[in-house]
Amino acid sequence: MTIYQQIQECVAFIKQRAKTEPRIGIILGTGLSTLVDEIEIEREFVYGLLPYFSVSTVATHRGKLVLGKLRGVPVVAMAGRLHYYEGYSMQQLTFPVRVLKALGIEHLLISNASGSVNENICSGDVVFLRDHINMQPDNPLRGHNDDRLGPRFPDMVNVYNRELNARAMELAKKHGLRSHEGVYLALAGPNLETPAEYRMANIIGADVIGMSTVPEVLVARHADLPVFVASVVSNKCFPIVDIQPTTVEDVIATVQSVEPKLRLLIADMVEELAQSKPASA
Repeated sequence: MTIYQQIQECVAFIKQRAKTEPRIGIILGTGLSTLVDEIEIEREFVYGLLPYFSVSTVATHRGKLVLGKLRGVPVVAMAGRLHYYEGYSMQQLTFPVRVLKALGIEHLLISNASGSVNENICSGDVVFLRDHINMQPDNPLRGHNDDRLGPRFPDMVNVYNRELNARAMELAKKHGLRSHEGVYLALAGPNLETPAEYRMANIIGADVIGMSTVPEVLVARHADLPVFVASVVSNKCFPIVDIQPTTVEDVIATVQSVEPKLRLLIADMVEELAQSKPASA
């Protein structure tokens, strides 16, 4: 069975059980899944019960697909994502993005937690991505290309909408968040990076570093789906002399301290995007 056929089967399964026709898709990363509590839920699905979905193995990720309304806007939210370091193929971990596109979403909002490799970006700051550097060892677009899903060679020049970032920075100020635009470097994980790797990231032009997001962005771009990414800085990794040992508990605590304000910002973005015309990626 082709990926296209799997997508159609999964979408049919969802539509048979939920009436919501989502306009906005949301992927909630580490420590950010409580935005789901703001959604007027019509139906939620455990990942493992959806056809061809893989199961999230990260403890802080709920592993549910939620359909409903956020401030009156029909949405579909991934409460937790999948990662390459969990052992999944790039095609498996990005399959949900394909399904969200097929459900009819017009924009994809993505959140993650990251480490800062820019000395001017601190823990608790939010970075809206303007670009990325992909150093993960595989690509979800590798292999046979199905033209029904997207072109063989998608262009990557204007992946991130700078106008949306500018608006998000205005909203961040309104909600008391310190924000920046920046470049995200994606590595495989699951280990955190060494001091030499943090230095490398800074030298090649990254502002933040993490283990997710880029595969989802690549598939969204392939599917001509506009994306917006908000990255919460959980730990500062540059300059090297400032690095402190970091635990998962530290990351979660920092992200959770920012989460109430970020929830408001994401909800504001959903509301504004719903009032705008669909944009091409």
